[in-house]
Amino acid sequence: MKRLLIAFIGSLIGLVASAAETARPNFVLINIDDLGYREIGAFGSNNRTPNLDRMAAEGRKLTSHYAAPVCSPSRAALMTGCYPKRVLPIPHVLFPNAAVGLSPDEHTVADVLRGAGYATACIGKWHLGDQPEFLPRQQGFDYYFGLPYSNDMGPAEDGTKSDFGKSPNAAQTAKAKSAAPKKNAAPAFDETGQRAPQPPLALIENDTVIGRIRAVDQVPLVQRYTEKTISFIRERRDKPFFVYLAHNAVHFPRYPSEKFRGQSPNGLLGDWVQEIDWSVGQVLDALRELKLDRNTLVLFVSDNGGPVGQGANNFPLRGAKGSTWEGGVRVPGLAWWPGKIPAASSTDAITTMMDVLPTFARLAGATLASNRKIDGVDLWPVLTGAPATLPRDTFLYHRGLLLEAVRSGPWKLHLASGELYHLDTDIGEATNVAAQNPDIVRRLTALADASNSDLGRDGMGPGVRALGRVKNPIPLIAADGTVRADVAGPVKKFP
Repeated sequence: MKRLLIAFIGSLIGLVASAAETARPNFVLINIDDLGYREIGAFGSNNRTPNLDRMAAEGRKLTSHYAAPVCSPSRAALMTGCYPKRVLPIPHVLFPNAAVGLSPDEHTVADVLRGAGYATACIGKWHLGDQPEFLPRQQGFDYYFGLPYSNDMGPAEDGTKSDFGKSPNAAQTAKAKSAAPKKNAAPAFDETGQRAPQPPLALIENDTVIGRIRAVDQVPLVQRYTEKTISFIRERRDKPFFVYLAHNAVHFPRYPSEKFRGQSPNGLLGDWVQEIDWSVGQVLDALRELKLDRNTLVLFVSDNGGPVGQGANNFPLRGAKGSTWEGGVRVPGLAWWPGKIPAASSTDAITTMMDVLPTFARLAGATLASNRKIDGVDLWPVLTGAPATLPRDTFLYHRGLLLEAVRSGPWKLHLASGELYHLDTDIGEATNVAAQNPDIVRRLTALADASNSDLGRDGMGPGVRALGRVKNPIPLIAADGTVRADVAGPVKKFP
């Protein structure tokens, strides 16, 4: 009798534990590289994106979602819940063989979720440091498959400086040659690797270099990332999981696969957007098939505004990637969780990359470290449409180490020029209304000045944390194709 009672209690505990496990949602975060504000149908594009359109119809559009002007800072914000300047104080982005990266001492969203019992995977572009100390497996991810930085960061002869079917033009070739070190000359690049010669682009699985990416290898990247994502979901479907799917698409150079090439009205960029849509559809279909759709929050975002000079469309926003005009930092966002997030809904509330970590942590029941300041807020009330006070009213627009603009509610002040825009009525920042609103200008200027005691308006304030740093960075793949010893697998050299 006693044994039966013990067995019954044990099974009851097991059922309770299993129910608690099931109650915690899974998370899939899909981050597209350089996707413009108006590149998908749900935001007005004529690219055909039926899967993303369905995602919007079944979920919530985030029309005031903010990233950073360029790749690395945006991803730092996403990972840490902080303004990029707080955790990755660099002037631009990280390049191959940089001596610095996101410090492993930071608590990433993957660290937080893994600490709460989640299986975690990073699939795709990382771009927070390519030295082994900075790669995803040192930052909370159980599994990694992808490229350590952008798909254009490699030798021109490997196809990284030209679109599918094209050769690098004279200007690109000259630029690559000018970056080559001159005999007996001191290096011209800084610790972020800027202006240094770029080594071959490495494909990594977990902690091992498994390939060298040339033009022919860029073509199947979207499909490979999609397959790896679905495989991870299938293998971990009985436990809570977090998948960060970070496509290299649609960053230049554009390499859509044959099935999608020539199918859009907008050239190779549009073709790759449509292939991304296919990828999203595959992931959502897998969740539906496995009956995980009603217990999975999926977020779809871009890492920064689109590069208009390369054909991107940010309409109706002003500006482009690299700037703090809305077109450089406001990106298309979609949130999907059937039964939890209202269908066919939209919000103009300010949402940011920094808010991912605290929002996921709240839903997972995870505890955040009390000794590490974050700038993100819990967006769950915004995602559900709850009639509550908006969790965020202000946003600081940094470009590198410089604070260039401030937003409070609908008002945005560009600090250098003193231009003021009311974004609710002038999303395109066309009409400067500073002269008519001197009190608003003073209030937003005071907000900017207040940041001096934390992040600083220019340079590094006392709230900026240390970068991760290595003394002697070594390329993952040397110029001759030799793989660095501590990340080499069976293949030691890729000629």
